[in-house]
Order: sequence, then structure tokens, then C-alpha cells
Amino acid sequence: MPRNAIWLAAAVLVACFPRGVPAQQNAALVARGSYLVKLGGCNDCHTDGFAESAAKTPQKNWLEGSPLGFHGPWGTTYAVNLRLLIHGMSEAQWLEEVRTMHPKPPMPEWALKWMTTNDRRAVYAFVRSLGPAGKPAPDDLPPGVTPKTPVVSWPMPPTK
Repeated sequence: MPRNAIWLAAAVLVACFPRGVPAQQNAALVARGSYLVKLGGCNDCHTDGFAESAAKTPQKNWLEGSPLGFHGPWGTTYAVNLRLLIHGMSEAQWLEEVRTMHPKPPMPEWALKWMTTNDRRAVYAFVRSLGPAGKPAPDDLPPGVTPKTPVVSWPMPPTK
């Protein structure tokens, strides 16, 4: 085999298996992430039309964010396009983001905070495996600004 072909083959292997993770382990991590995304209900908000399709949205369209806003006393929030977000982050950045985030409703931050570090790594691996797609969701709006998109009104529960 010519020397250039050996180097090319080595480069392809390094690119396909980041940080020396064997393909079988990487596939298991991606499968675990897929399971956690399904179980965690991530698609309910982060995949436009997922609930309306009775969960039949093709996986190739998952986690692209949504123009449907959630409007309440905090303003209006939108489910971010996770595929674009994670595509631009290293795994370490993702883990730090999840560890320190304080999202507004309706994002159930506890769902990610209760996951183990390995579970969060799996979610990252799965979303990365989908590749970047879609467009950014609208920017969140502060209280008092009327959204121009469809919204779900989400009043805060009464204080106890």
C-alpha cells in the first residue's frame, strides 16, 4: 500500500472515531442518547410539530427547534435548535452549559441536571450524530413584548 494511502486511511479513522473511542462504544453512546432524548420528551418542544404528528416526525427532522413560543410572566421563550447549538460546541462546553444553565419555562432543567455525566455525554453524542440542520429558533422575548409567532400561554402557578 502506498505511504499516502496509509496516512489517508489513518486520518479517516481518527476523524470517524474522535478521541480514540472505538466505533462500538460510540454507537452505544449514540443509542443511549437517542433513548434519553425520547424518554426525556426533548422532541415535545425542540421538534416542531412532534406532538401533533403523534411522535411520527422522522428522526432526520428531530431537535431543529420550533417557532412556537411559550408565553408567560417571564416573557416568551422558544425551544432552541439543539442540532445547531450542539454542532457549535465541544463536549466539554455542552457539559458545562448543562451544569450551569438556568432556563426559563417550560424547559425542565431538572431533567438534564438529574442525568449522570455519562447520560449528558450520550445526549450530546446523539444530537451530534444527527448533524446540523434547520434554522435558529426565534430569540426569546422579555416580559411586555408581544410575540409575532404563535404561542402557548403558560401562566405561572399560584404561590403557596
